[in-house]
Amino acid sequence: MRKTAFVPASLGVAVLALGLTLAGCSSTPAASPTSGDTMSSSTPMPSSSPMASDMHDMSKTGTFMGLNGKNVKGTVTISGSELTLSGFSSDEGPDLHVYLTNGTDEAAVSAGKQIDPVAFDKDSQTFMLDGVDASMYTDVVIHCDKAKAVFGAAALS
Repeated sequence: MRKTAFVPASLGVAVLALGLTLAGCSSTPAASPTSGDTMSSSTPMPSSSPMASDMHDMSKTGTFMGLNGKNVKGTVTISGSELTLSGFSSDEGPDLHVYLTNGTDEAAVSAGKQIDPVAFDKDSQTFMLDGVDASMYTDVVIHCDKAKAVFGAAALS
């Protein structure tokens, strides 16, 4: 007697769609940032606010590691109102962004704070965190927004 496994067509289609989406994240060139090394958020915070004072005193660092089969390397430093990537490289993706999060899964990215697009092949990048209280976050995540895939993360300490 021969046994055959039954897989619903909708599940097969969903698995195929996810595979194609993730494949698109590694084979399409990333958009290059057009504003040079420094990218800024558009919401400034008055320097007299208590939160702004705390942000300028804070300094955290972390080392990236790849997740979900992707390669991400380098270090991140948050000092004052700047987030700096050093020695950075990532697998290529069409829509990579840097996020401040409390965890490294999709739920954490959705609940986190998107900072700016990130270039996968630019060794040193600096992002302004004007109006962002970085002390509220534990991780920096590199995320492909198009594929909804975490490429890598660095735990802040």
